[in-house]
Amino acid sequence: MKQHLQHPVFKILSKIAGEHNLQVFAIGGFVRDIFLKRPSKDIDIVVIGNGIDYAEKVAKLLKVKLAVYKNFGTASLRYQDLELEFVGARKESYRSNSRKPIVEDGTLEDDQLRRDFTINALAISLHPDSYGELVDPFNGLADLDSQLIRTPLNPVETFSDDPLRMMRAIRFATQLNFKIDTLAVEAIKNNVDRISIVSQERITDELNKIILSPKPSIGFNYLFDTGLLHKIFPQMVALYGVDYINGKGHKDNFYHTLQVLDNICETTNDLWLRWAAILHDIAKPATKRFEAGHGWTFHGHEDKGARMVPKIFAQLKLPLNEKMKLVQKLVQLHLRPIVLSQSIVTDSAVRRLLFEAGEDIEGLMLLCKADVTTKNEYKVKKYRNNFELVQQKLKDVEERDNIRNWQPPVTGTDIMELFGIKEGREVGIIKNKIREAILEGDIPNSRDEAIAFTIACGQQIGLKVVEGSNTK
Repeated sequence: MKQHLQHPVFKILSKIAGEHNLQVFAIGGFVRDIFLKRPSKDIDIVVIGNGIDYAEKVAKLLKVKLAVYKNFGTASLRYQDLELEFVGARKESYRSNSRKPIVEDGTLEDDQLRRDFTINALAISLHPDSYGELVDPFNGLADLDSQLIRTPLNPVETFSDDPLRMMRAIRFATQLNFKIDTLAVEAIKNNVDRISIVSQERITDELNKIILSPKPSIGFNYLFDTGLLHKIFPQMVALYGVDYINGKGHKDNFYHTLQVLDNICETTNDLWLRWAAILHDIAKPATKRFEAGHGWTFHGHEDKGARMVPKIFAQLKLPLNEKMKLVQKLVQLHLRPIVLSQSIVTDSAVRRLLFEAGEDIEGLMLLCKADVTTKNEYKVKKYRNNFELVQQKLKDVEERDNIRNWQPPVTGTDIMELFGIKEGREVGIIKNKIREAILEGDIPNSRDEAIAFTIACGQQIGLKVVEGSNTK
């Protein structure tokens, strides 16, 4: 293991450990990531004894600032490109109504036992006499080789003590594309009610990490199969299942949503575009109807879905700012490019889509492409070809008409000055007519043409241009 301890900070850590005869170990994610061949800049250091005292000696020798958190018994420092956190080895016990542990001084094995998973309990000695030796009492290395998420203790105890570990198990399985040990899966199923003692913020943080994984459906399948999703995000569970009437069924919108999510993850790392994929059909259960002679319909699910977004974001403690508004907009508009791709695309329809989507048009097109989940290769090819036509049309119209992030060439102030009127109904009528005329292509998106059109609109409702007003 010595070859993986080449950073100069390890020699300093070892030197001080030897001088003071302290057993010191690198532990957790840094060690795990060595075997996964992943770069890691965060290093957890466990000291058998007082972790803060040791950290102070290290900081002094490195001549860096040390942040001390006495309430937690930890200290941290930054050295070059690394973040180091120090703690004394500890033993933990839990009360049933809290995931906050009662902490006592402990041995290295006590500290490894308190770790959530065997792959996170690997430790490397930094004492000069045993420098670079791997300490792996729970066969974490074998679990890495087997690509298995397993707990050092009985998983029922592990998950009951700290129920957030259920989310973390699923998150690691998703990020690493590992399996969760069968006993651990059963323990999660038996402890789902315990998730209620975890704050929503911590749950959502883990959920977002699952969503940001290369293939989030791995995690969502685990969340669904264990019953955790039913507790933390019931609106998504409502998408599950297929109803049949007169032999006609509809697709399972839960698994369709997972496919759309995986699809969009192939083209973007943007968390909020991925949330748009999750929520694009969220209102289908509420809008599902069976029409005789036609089959199942979900009319208006995009409108109702957009109205559901703020409530879901608030429930999950997601930001209620422009991120939420972006997701809401994409849910609202997600059918529009598909409709365009199925028909003769008019300039007017393209202008309206550009006007409503604005700077988010590329994200909308990514979502719509991801929404094609049919297994029929002919349909896939047809949709893709049509989407390419729509995208070219969007580009052509945008270059010609400059509609994206459109600002009206004639403002409400211009209209009031032109006709010598105050703000009121007439101003709104004329502004709407200008917008519609430009979107329909009746007039170009230019000030001169818009001023002439404004004068004509005003005359139609009995307004006259004030002499000397600015018509340029």
